[in-house]
Amino acid sequence: MLNPILLSAPSFEGNEELYISKVLATPYIAAGGDFLNEFELALANHVHPKKVVGLNSGTSAIHLGLKLLGVQPGDHVICQSFTFCASANPIVYLGANPIFIDSEPQTWNMCPDALQSALIQLDKKGELPKAIIVVDLFGMPAKYDEILDIARNYGIPVLEDAAESMGSSYKNQPCGSFGDLGVFSFNGNKIITTGGGGALISNDMELLNRSRKLASQAREEVHYFEHTEIGYNYRLGNIQAAIGKAQIEGIKEKIAGRRHVFLRYQKALGGLSGISFLDEPEGAFSNRWLTTIRINPSLAGFDKDRLRLSLQENHIESRFVWKPLHLQKSFQGFKYFGGEIAANIFDQSLCLPSSPQLQDEEIERVVSVIRNLVDKSKSHV
Repeated sequence: MLNPILLSAPSFEGNEELYISKVLATPYIAAGGDFLNEFELALANHVHPKKVVGLNSGTSAIHLGLKLLGVQPGDHVICQSFTFCASANPIVYLGANPIFIDSEPQTWNMCPDALQSALIQLDKKGELPKAIIVVDLFGMPAKYDEILDIARNYGIPVLEDAAESMGSSYKNQPCGSFGDLGVFSFNGNKIITTGGGGALISNDMELLNRSRKLASQAREEVHYFEHTEIGYNYRLGNIQAAIGKAQIEGIKEKIAGRRHVFLRYQKALGGLSGISFLDEPEGAFSNRWLTTIRINPSLAGFDKDRLRLSLQENHIESRFVWKPLHLQKSFQGFKYFGGEIAANIFDQSLCLPSSPQLQDEEIERVVSVIRNLVDKSKSHV
């Protein structure tokens, strides 16, 4: 029986066990402790000159970020439609209304033209949003020159959801550092992992200090449990931070591994009719968190569903790309601006195994399945 090939398995090849053992030798296994401080510093150095607060998930970071930006019940928040639901769920947590924006074809991220059109129409109705959430999908940076210019013209703060793009950059500026606030995720399948965790990023120390307080149940700095507002249990634990510190020490190798996987797929399959991969636009550097393959069924002779099942039969894990949020039942009734770009990408695309430790022979197993489908489709023409 063939060994399974996973979509995005974590790799622990550094000091994870050593650092965990050091934490276990102390009483500081929950929030607080030296490793949390050191991990936050390492993250801050990675997105220099930003500062960082470690949290228990990327979703928590978005929730806190929106609250820090003043989002309240009844407000509007613009969000990219083509993303995981965690990008938009916190808008609803706060009682606000998400407004979804279509993608553009170069990066698959928020379309600046659709954003501009939306803001013109919303401004006329007196419904300008309180914030804009931009996502760096699958590790590809968004078009920040255009998006930030538009946001600044209207005086709207930007929250950058860089959950999938740690280590990516745009014009040599690291992802996570473009917005008024940025967010990382350290979920089990991300570029680096703490098992579950996230971070909030900013240069505004007043906002970050407030985020630390809110993430620690909003406890006042007195010698008893005093609370003047509602807080959250959102801080990252010291054991998780120890894993994170070990992970970030090897981030260059992890990104190099994922980029190697992407290049092997692109070289082996990119020239086939009806098959394409997402290229890096000028100035963009992608960590290639997940390699996505796009299939035009009328040219390739098969669709994403047939490919997924063929890979599954060969014990190879794949996954559909995110279904746009404006098409999700949980977000029905909210406004959407744009066309069919995101919907068409969803209809035609699939995520391929992208683990950084994936061996060349495993990549070839994936490639062989796809080539066999191509050959079968040609034989039926």
